[in-house]
Amino acid sequence: MLELEEQVNQLINQIVLKSENQHELLIGQCRSQVKLTNTQEHILMLLAEGRKTNSELAKTLNVSQAAVTKAVKTLVKEGMLEAKKDKGDGRVTYFVLTQEAQPIAQEHEEHHQETLGVYRTVLEQFDSKERQIIGRFLTKLEERIEE
Repeated sequence: MLELEEQVNQLINQIVLKSENQHELLIGQCRSQVKLTNTQEHILMLLAEGRKTNSELAKTLNVSQAAVTKAVKTLVKEGMLEAKKDKGDGRVTYFVLTQEAQPIAQEHEEHHQETLGVYRTVLEQFDSKERQIIGRFLTKLEERIEE
């Protein structure tokens, strides 16, 4: 059996490989026939909550504005987003979902919930004290990664 630190290392490497070139790691596959990147789907999900600017999306996603611009251009071209100028300040552009994009945004949200359900199912196999230890481990690991 692998030492625990080797198991942690392997898991983190698997996560990195699986999530490479994606904004997030979701378990399973989206069922939509529309071929979008994970980031594009996440943008749709965020815009289902209401209009946002390019910089608001970039900040929320923790990616560059250029990355959002690229993703948004494709979504506008595909008819999934509309760009709307702010009535009070014409320099500001907001993006809003079209009707066509609503089901895809909803599906992405459901995919998030399914992923959280998988995590919940795994965590339920541990008692409360073990879950606290897991939580502390994850917090400490995150702190070290952020150093």
